[in-house]
Amino acid sequence: MQPLQRENIRLAATVMLIRDNPAGLQVYMVKRPGRGDFPDLHVFPGGKVDEDDWLPDSCPTLTDQEASARLGVSAGGLRYWVAVARECFEECGVLLANSVSGPIQLDAAQQQSIGASRQDLLQGDISWATVLQQQQVTIASDRLVYFSHWITPPSVPRRFDTRFFLAAMPADQNAAADTDETADDGNWVNPNEALENARQGDWQMIEPTKRSLETLSQYLSVEQALQEVGAERHVTPWTEAAGQQGMQPFRPDWSGIAK
Repeated sequence: MQPLQRENIRLAATVMLIRDNPAGLQVYMVKRPGRGDFPDLHVFPGGKVDEDDWLPDSCPTLTDQEASARLGVSAGGLRYWVAVARECFEECGVLLANSVSGPIQLDAAQQQSIGASRQDLLQGDISWATVLQQQQVTIASDRLVYFSHWITPPSVPRRFDTRFFLAAMPADQNAAADTDETADDGNWVNPNEALENARQGDWQMIEPTKRSLETLSQYLSVEQALQEVGAERHVTPWTEAAGQQGMQPFRPDWSGIAK
C-alpha cells in the first residue's frame, strides 16, 4: 500500500455531494476557517486518509483489487472510499451507507441516532468502524464515483495527495457542516454561481476546486453527472500546464480516451 504520508505529502480524499434543484444542479461546499490548512478557502468536504480507514469488510460491493485498479495503485485503494465516506459523515453529517436491503432510508429516530453517533465520532469517543456497526450499515461504495486526482504543488508547505469523488445527496438526509472544522454551515450552490463568486473575489478557491466546478457546470442533473463521471467521459488528458497546478493523470495508464 501507499504510505499515508511521504515527506510532507499526506493522502487525502474529498467528496462532491450533488443534488437536483429547480434552478439546476447544486453541489455542497464549505468555507475553511482562517486557521489550519487552506484557511478561508471554499472547498468540498474532505480530509486525510487515516490508518483506521483500512476497513475492507465495510465495503462489500467493492474489493480492494477493484478500487485500486480504478485509481491505478497497486493496493490499498479501498481506503479512499472508506475515508471519503467517513469525512462526509464527520464534516456534513451525511451517511453514505447501505443496509442489508439496500440504500438506507432514515426515519426520525434513526436520524437522531446517527446525529449522536456523529458527535461521538467527532469527539473521538468511538471509531468509524464502530459507527457503522452501531447503525448496522456498510459504506455505499457503489454510489461513490471516482472523479479526479490532484497533488498540492511543491510551493505549499503542507501538501495533500487527494482523490476526488462524486456522490448524490441522499433524499432523506440533511447536510450540516461541523462548524469546528468550517467557518460556516455550508452552502448548496450551483457550480456556475460558485465560480462567479470566485471571479468576483467573494470566495477564495484553489485550482482543483475550480476545475471540478467547471466540469460539474456541464451537467443538468445528478443522474447525468453520475452517468458521465461513472463512464469517465468527464476526464481531460493530463498536460504539463495542468500538472504544474497539481493535476495528476486520472490513472497512470490513462490515455485521454473515454471508455
